[in-house]
Amino acid sequence: MDSLLELFCDVDDFCKAFLPHWERHLLTSGLKQRQRERSLSISEIMTILIAFHQSHYRNFKAYYTEHVCKHWRAEFPNLVSYTRFVEYIPSAFVPLVIYLRYCCLGKCTGISFIDSTALAVCSNQRIHAHRVFFEQAQRGKTSSGWFFGFKLHLVVNDRGEILAFCLTPGNVDDRKPVVRLVKQLFGKLFGDKGYLSETLRRTLWDLFNLRLITKVRKNMKNHLMELSDRILLRRRAIIESIIDQLKNISQIEHSRHRSFTNFLVNVICGLIAYCRRPAKPSLGLDDALPLSA
Repeated sequence: MDSLLELFCDVDDFCKAFLPHWERHLLTSGLKQRQRERSLSISEIMTILIAFHQSHYRNFKAYYTEHVCKHWRAEFPNLVSYTRFVEYIPSAFVPLVIYLRYCCLGKCTGISFIDSTALAVCSNQRIHAHRVFFEQAQRGKTSSGWFFGFKLHLVVNDRGEILAFCLTPGNVDDRKPVVRLVKQLFGKLFGDKGYLSETLRRTLWDLFNLRLITKVRKNMKNHLMELSDRILLRRRAIIESIIDQLKNISQIEHSRHRSFTNFLVNVICGLIAYCRRPAKPSLGLDDALPLSA
């Protein structure tokens, strides 16, 4: 896990380069008017939000009041109340997205894996009473059953690095966002049976020269597959391990959200916290012999 100083320095360096251009754009476009500076800078807000997903706390309020306010007073001398900090969170959304996109994502190695996971925003028994995401969330179904919320679509490489991500309502087909997720990829893309589509396979090959490799269903004819592809298809569990870490360590899924923007911030910070982890699930192919000649 990052030290707090290392995390803050990296975030602050990014903010010094990005914020002047972003704030100038907001002022010239009329989206923002000049205001006096707040007690906490954007880099401090981002650091506190990301560090939450690297901690053992499950509740942000407990983390802020019991840990940040008590133990990090020296590091953040201008701390504000919890209520005020929650009001600051939306202002960090755009910098967090840009920071994740340009400073945290990995590089394609020619072997990529794609999958999606459900992000339920409430239990199924409370769907009719739920109001926070009433207009954005949708009912969807996975192998685990029905849920109400969103889908997080991920593409990772064989080193466990996230290459691309996308958030959609829960009823969106897994194959729909694939084309926009793989624009920067090359080589081979491995997915489960949910991505099985001859049309999608041809589209990826024609547009990006990218091979989509999936298993076939039981009622379909079997076809020849290279041994290396068959082995890598069995190793697709690497992305499931990453999703497990995102949900159980980075805590990108819970049912306590009170606004859509803060939900997005929570997901983005969870992804950043994972990307900054020094040890990630990996296939160890860098040190292994080539799987095929």
